Amino acid sequence: MSGHSKWSTIKRKKEKSDAQKGKIFTKIGRELSVAVKMGGPDPNSNSKLKELISKAKSFNVPNENIKNIIKKAASGSSEGDCESLNYEGFGPENVAFIVSTLTNNKNRTSSNIRMYFDKSGGSLGSVSFMFDEKGEIIIEKKQNMNEDEVFNDSLESGASDFYSDGDSFVLTTEKSDFENVKREIIDKGYEIMSSEIAMVPKSCYVIRNPEIKEKISNFIDTLENDEDVQCVWSNYEFEE
Repeated sequence: MSGHSKWSTIKRKKEKSDAQKGKIFTKIGRELSVAVKMGGPDPNSNSKLKELISKAKSFNVPNENIKNIIKKAASGSSEGDCESLNYEGFGPENVAFIVSTLTNNKNRTSSNIRMYFDKSGGSLGSVSFMFDEKGEIIIEKKQNMNEDEVFNDSLESGASDFYSDGDSFVLTTEKSDFENVKREIIDKGYEIMSSEIAMVPKSCYVIRNPEIKEKISNFIDTLENDEDVQCVWSNYEFEE
């Protein structure tokens, strides 16, 4: 679970409750709105929007909801402008966390994130030096896919790492190669579920104690239950 990719832990819980689904819809809706404002409402000419529509569908966001979000964002009548903000700090047991947010209320988000860290026994502070920025591209597994072929196509496209993760394939790239690899993968006919510049830990803090595992898991749940939080990266790894 080190270096969570966007939606990775949320996806595992997406069927947990209607309340959780509502928060997921809100998170994706904000991303869709930002993508429309940055690149326009046509997914054929806005690759980021096309990718986010695919992601929204994978979370069972109704087509009508997606259309309404795009329409509102294009008309400028969607919820206030959102900005991306990252928060860094040490959570339970001094594990490092980077929390990526997308918010329309900076004061609310800053206050909430600080409270979460304080209540966990941690504190905000610089930890980015413990991570490397890497490109991360996630491809949905489909029935007709052969893992060896996907692996070879990934390496040919310039990916530096590749692994299978549940119902998806994850490609890692150098930050400078990210856009080129993404283009190559699309040209090879693959549908990208999500892509981003991720914060990958340089080394991981191995957690063995069950009580500490629970404490860290609860802290991550708290962060991801906040509608402003888009992604959580950390430098721990649970030992099974």
